[in-house]
Amino acid sequence: MTPTPLLHLDKINLVYRALPALRDINWSPNSGQQWACLGPNGAGKTSLARVLSAQATHYSGNYTRSQLLEDRGVAYVCFEQAKALCDRDRKLDDSEFRADASDPGTTVRSVILGGREADARFEQWVSRLHIQHILHRGLRFISTGEMRKTLLIRALLNEPALLILDSPLDGLDRASQADMRTIIDELLHSDITLLLLCRQLEDIPAGISHVMVLDNGSVVASASRPEIIANENVRKLMNPAMAALDALPKPAPRPYTLPESGPLVELRDVCVSYGDLTVLRKVNWVLGRDSHCCVSGPNGCGKSTLLSLITGDNHKAYGQDITLFGIRRGSGESVWDIKQKYGQLDTQLHLNYVRGMCVVEVVVSGFFDTIGLYDDWGDQQRDTAQQWLAALGLGQYARESFDALSFGVQRMVLLARAMVKSPIILLLDEPTLGLDGHHRKLMLRAIDHIAANSDTHIIFVSHSVGETPECINQHLVFEPRDDGFEVVCR
Repeated sequence: MTPTPLLHLDKINLVYRALPALRDINWSPNSGQQWACLGPNGAGKTSLARVLSAQATHYSGNYTRSQLLEDRGVAYVCFEQAKALCDRDRKLDDSEFRADASDPGTTVRSVILGGREADARFEQWVSRLHIQHILHRGLRFISTGEMRKTLLIRALLNEPALLILDSPLDGLDRASQADMRTIIDELLHSDITLLLLCRQLEDIPAGISHVMVLDNGSVVASASRPEIIANENVRKLMNPAMAALDALPKPAPRPYTLPESGPLVELRDVCVSYGDLTVLRKVNWVLGRDSHCCVSGPNGCGKSTLLSLITGDNHKAYGQDITLFGIRRGSGESVWDIKQKYGQLDTQLHLNYVRGMCVVEVVVSGFFDTIGLYDDWGDQQRDTAQQWLAALGLGQYARESFDALSFGVQRMVLLARAMVKSPIILLLDEPTLGLDGHHRKLMLRAIDHIAANSDTHIIFVSHSVGETPECINQHLVFEPRDDGFEVVCR
C-alpha cells in the first residue's frame, strides 16, 4: 500500500523583502516519517516553516494538504512567535494609568490555554517542564527559555498533525535541555509528525528518519538521516572556512574619563524584589580591571535583572550599594552617562533592528546607541565602522543591505556596531543564540580577538555548555537553593 503524504509542496517559491527566500521547493513527507530541515543561517528554513504554517501566503507554486493536516493543523514554535506576543503586550501596556503602576500583560497560563479550561494534560506538561511558578507571570517578565517552554506546551495541547520546532534546545539551561531531548524523543515516536529546524548536524536526533538540506533557499540534498550525516558536501556546507581577522582599529575618542584605579563594577548585598517575588538576594560582585566575566544560571534565575541594574535600565538600582565606574548609583549620574560606557548585543536588539539600511550605516549607529541611524555622521565615523568590519572579517559586506545578509552575518555586524565606540564593557546577552555552528565559532573567535587586543572588558551571558570564549577568567554563577538562587562569584 502506497503511503499517503501528509502534504505536498510543488515548486514553491517565496520572495521576502524583494529577495528570493525559497526556490522551487518540492517536498512530500509521508505519514510515519520524522523530518529535520538542516541548513546554515539564511538557508530558508524559517521561510519554509512560515509557508507550512500559513504565516506566509504570498508564495507561488502549489501547497496541497491532506485531510489529516486540514483537520488537526500545523503548530510552529519559534523565537519570532515569542517576539510578536511580547510586542503586543508592550503596545497594550497601561501601567502608567494603574494605581500600582504595573501591568503584567498576558500571563503564561492564558497563553497556554487560550481560553480553554485547564485539564490533566495541561497540568502534566506544566509539571514536566517545571513552569508552575511562572503561570501567573506576564510574558514580558519570563526568560527566553521559559517562553520557549510556554509556547511548546500551547502547541502540544492543540495536538497538531505537524509540529515545527525551530532549534528547540536554544535558550535552555542544561537541565531544561535534557528534559526537552526526552520530550522530543517521545514525540518522534508519537502520531505527530515533527519537522525540526536544525543549524548543526549534531542537533539532529537519532529518532529523525529523513533530512532535507537547504542552502540559499534551495534543496541541495534530501535523504535518510544516515545518508545526510555521511554526505561530505553537506559537512562542507555546514562548516565553511573562516574569513581572516584584521587588526582592531585604534580606540574611538571617549567623552568621559575613568578613575585610574578601582573596579569597574561593584555590587554589595544587592537585593531586588517585585511584590512577593524575590529575584536577587544579597548579591556581591566585583568586576575588576583585568576581568572578563561569564554570567550563567538556569532559565528565570535573575540574570537579566542583574544586567539591567548595571546598565541603568532598572530603577531598583537606586538606594542599593552599586558602584559603576567609580561612581555610586544615585549620585547624580544620568542613564546616558552609564550607557555610553557599554556596548551591547542581544537577540532582542537583533530582532528589533530597523530595516532598510546598508551594513556600514548599521555599524555607525553604534556611535549614537540608536536602533537605526537618525543623526548626522561623517567620514571619520564611516572609516571607523569599515575598519571594525574588516577587523571582524566582514569587510566585503560594508556596502550590502543589512536585510540581505543571513541571520548569522547580521549578528556579527551587530557585534561591530557594539564595538565601534570602543566601550569599556562589552555586554553580550546570549550572543550565540540563533546562530548555526559556523557563526557560533565566528562569534566566539571575534570576542576573544576583542578581549586580547583592546581595553574592552567582556560580560558574557549564556546557559549553553561549551559556548564560553577563552578569554573568560571570572564566573558569576546563579546556583539553585531551596528558597531561590544564590549568586556565587568564582
